[in-house]
Amino acid sequence: MEALGLLMHGFAVLLTWKTLLLMMLGLVLGIFVGVLPGLGGPNGVAILLPLTFTMDPTSAIVMLSCIYWGALFGGAITSILFNIPGEAWSVATTFDGYPMAQQGRAAEALTAAFTSSFIGSLVAVMLITFLAPMISSFALKFGPPEFFAVYLLTFCSFVGLGREAKHKTVISMSLGLLLAGIGMDTVSGQLRMTFGSAELLRGVNFLVAVIGLFGISEILLTMEERLALRGHAAGISLRVVLSVWKDLPKYWVTLFRSSFIGCWLGITPGGAIAASFMGYNLAKRFSKDQDSFGKGRIEGVFAPETAAHASGTAALLPMLALGIPGSGTAAILLGGLMVWGLNPGPLLFVEHKDFVWGLIASMYLGNVVGLVLVLTTVPIFASILRVPFAAVAPMIVVSCAIGAYAIQNAMFDIWLMLGFGVVGYAFKKIGIPLAPFTLALVLGNRAEDAFRLSMIGSGGDMKVFWSNGLVGSITTLAIVLLFWPVIDKAFGSVTRMLRPAKA
Repeated sequence: MEALGLLMHGFAVLLTWKTLLLMMLGLVLGIFVGVLPGLGGPNGVAILLPLTFTMDPTSAIVMLSCIYWGALFGGAITSILFNIPGEAWSVATTFDGYPMAQQGRAAEALTAAFTSSFIGSLVAVMLITFLAPMISSFALKFGPPEFFAVYLLTFCSFVGLGREAKHKTVISMSLGLLLAGIGMDTVSGQLRMTFGSAELLRGVNFLVAVIGLFGISEILLTMEERLALRGHAAGISLRVVLSVWKDLPKYWVTLFRSSFIGCWLGITPGGAIAASFMGYNLAKRFSKDQDSFGKGRIEGVFAPETAAHASGTAALLPMLALGIPGSGTAAILLGGLMVWGLNPGPLLFVEHKDFVWGLIASMYLGNVVGLVLVLTTVPIFASILRVPFAAVAPMIVVSCAIGAYAIQNAMFDIWLMLGFGVVGYAFKKIGIPLAPFTLALVLGNRAEDAFRLSMIGSGGDMKVFWSNGLVGSITTLAIVLLFWPVIDKAFGSVTRMLRPAKA
C-alpha cells in the first residue's frame, strides 16, 4: 500500500504542463535519434544528456527516460521499413518485419512492433514497481564490502555469462578499469597516470567517452559501409491498429514468454540482444508452423520486440536499486544521476523516495504517450531516412562535439571524444564488446573505493567479504558466475559420463 501511495504521489507530481511538455519533447527527440542511422537509444541519451544539466533531477530524468523510450520505438521503424537495425537487438525484428513491409504490410508490422514494445515495457515497469519496496527494506544493510561484492558480481557476470569471447570481454573491461584510474585518487589524493597533463587531473569524463564510443564510432562505420537507404512507405490507419490489437489475444503466450525472458535478462547481464534473439527463437520453436517464420509472420515481430523492450526497461531496476547499470543506456543514466548529485543504489529508495517514484510514474506515462505518438507520426519520421547521409552525418558530429564541450567547457574533451570514437570504431571492427568497457569506466572508481575502504576497515583481511550472510552470498555468487563456463562444461561432461552407466 505504501508503494501504491508513493506511485500515486509520483503521478500527481508529473501531471503538470511543464513535465508533460518535457515528456513530449523527450519522446520526439528519442524517435528522431532512433530513426537516424548511426544513433539509437544509448547514443541519443548520451548526446542529449548535457541539455538536462540545468534542470532539476526529476525533470531531467523524465526527459532522458522519454528520449530512451522514443529511441526504442523509433528503432523499429528502420528495421521494418529499411531492413537497417537501429540497434543490435533490432536485428531479430528484421527477420519478419522487413518481409512484411515488402508484402505491403508495413503498417501492420509497425503496429505490432510498437504495441509489443509497449507491452514489454509495461510488464517490466510493473516488475520495478513491485520489487522496489522489497529493495528498500534492506537498503541500510549495505556498506563498503557489500557494495564491492555487488560490483564484483557485475564484472564477473559480464565475463561468465556474456555471449562474447571471454578474452575479449576481459580485455575490454581491463582497459575500462585502467582509464577509470586516471586522475586524482579519491582515497589517498595522489595523482595517477596524468603524465604531467593538467587536463587529465580530473580524469576521463565518462560522458565524453560514451559520446565518442557510441556516436562517433557509428558514424565512422556508416561512412565506411556507405549505406544506401531505400525503404518502403508507411502510413498507419486506425483500421490496421484495431485489427492488430484484435488479434493480440491469439499471441498471449508469446507475449508473456517474451516479457518474462526480457525481464530476466534485463535484470541479469544478459541484455536486450540476447533477449530479442531468445524470444524470437522460442517463438519459432514452439510454433506449429515454424517454416512461416522469416517470411513475414507477425509473431516474429511480437516476440523479439516484447523481449527487447522488457529487457531494456528492466535494466533500470539494478541501476536504481544497486547502482549497477544493466545496459548501455542505464549506464549513461547512471552517470547523469551522479552529475545531479544522486547516488544510485539501495539508499536511493530511502533518501530520495519522491525522485524514484516520480521516475517510475514517468515510465508508465512515457510508454502510453509514446505509443500514441509513434502510431501517429510514423510517416514523418520515416521520411527523415530519405535525407542523404552526407547531410545527416555532419549534423550528428557537430551535435556530439557540442555535447562533449558543454560537459566541462573544455576543448580537450572534444579531442578526447574523437579519440574514443576511433577506439570504438577499432573495437567494433575487431569484435571487442563496448559494454564491458563502458561498465568498467563508469564503475571502476566506485568499485576501487569500496574495495579500499573495506580493506582499511578490516585491516587488510579479505575475510571481510564473507563476514556476513549478505556479502558472503554475493561474493560467492560472483565467483561462481566468473567460472560458470568451466562449471557448466564440467557438469555436462559428468552428465555424459553417467548416461552410459544408466543404460
